Amino acid sequence: MSSETRLAFAHPVERAAATSTSDALDRISVRDHTVEVEIGAFQAERGVTQRICFNIVVEVQPLRGPIDDDVDRILSYDRVTEAIQSELAVERLALLETLAERVAERILLEPQAMRVFVRIEKLDRGPGALGVEIVRARDGAPPAEMAAEPAPHPELVFLSNEAIASEHLKGWLDQLEATGRPLILCVGAADVAAPQVAHKMAQRRIDLLAIEQNAWVLAARDDRCVVVDTRTELDWAMKNGQTSVWAPSKIVLDSVDAPSAQTSDPVELAAWFASTFEETEMLVIGADLPVQASVPLRAAAADQKSL
Repeated sequence: MSSETRLAFAHPVERAAATSTSDALDRISVRDHTVEVEIGAFQAERGVTQRICFNIVVEVQPLRGPIDDDVDRILSYDRVTEAIQSELAVERLALLETLAERVAERILLEPQAMRVFVRIEKLDRGPGALGVEIVRARDGAPPAEMAAEPAPHPELVFLSNEAIASEHLKGWLDQLEATGRPLILCVGAADVAAPQVAHKMAQRRIDLLAIEQNAWVLAARDDRCVVVDTRTELDWAMKNGQTSVWAPSKIVLDSVDAPSAQTSDPVELAAWFASTFEETEMLVIGADLPVQASVPLRAAAADQKSL
C-alpha cells in the first residue's frame, strides 16, 4: 500500500502529522465520539436516529508562557464536543459534508485553532462505516473578524387569506418596510381544502405544501415578496433588504425540535417560526389569535389601512 493510500484511510492524527509544516503546532484530538442523531438525505433516514462517529484533530498555536495547569488557557476538548453538539442542535441536516463544514468553521473561531481535520462516519447505514473527511485552515483573519455576526431581528407578520387579497396589501408592505427591519411574511393554506389521507406524516407534508402554494399566491400579488424555504436564503434576504415569504416545509421537517403547533393552526405554526428568531412579538393581520403561541401576538384587522 502506498503512503498516500495509507494516509487516506489513516486516523486524522496521522494525516495531521504527515502534512505538518516546519512551523510547529500542537495538536488536540477527539477520537470515536459517537452520538445518535437524525440525519440523512433519504426518506428512510427521516424519523429515525442513527449513530454517527466523529474523529477530530485540531492544530493549535502553542501557548506563550507556562500553562500553570489552567484549563482557561487552553483549547479544551469540551470546546470541540460543544461545537459538535451546537451544530447538531441548529437544524436537521441531510449531508455529512454540511455538518463537517459547520463543525470545522465553529472550531476555527477559537483563537488558538489554526487547522482542523474532521472525519464523520455513519455507522448504521451498511456493513461498514460510511463517511467524509475534510481539512480546513484559518485564513489568517484575526479572531475578532471571524466572529459570527449578531443574529438579525426581523419583523414577522402573518397574513390571512383576506389580508392577502386586501386592497391595503401594498400600503401595509410600505409601512412595514419603512421600519427598516427585515420583513418575513407568513401565510396559511388557501381556502380550498387540501387532500386528506390517513397517514399522519403524509398529511403533514400535504398541509405544509398547501401553505407553500398560498405563499406563491402572495408572491404574485406584489413583486417585492420572494418565497424562500431555507434559513440560508432567509439570512441572505435579511442582510440584503429582501421581503421574504416563508415556505415552511423544509425548516419544519428539518427542525431538531419539531414544533408542537399543528399545520391546521398556521398562526401558531408561524409563531413557532418567529420564536426561532428570538422575536418578542408577531403581527397577525386578519386572523383569529390562537389560545397559546410561542411569542406574543398583536392583532390587526384586514380592513384597517394603517398598521
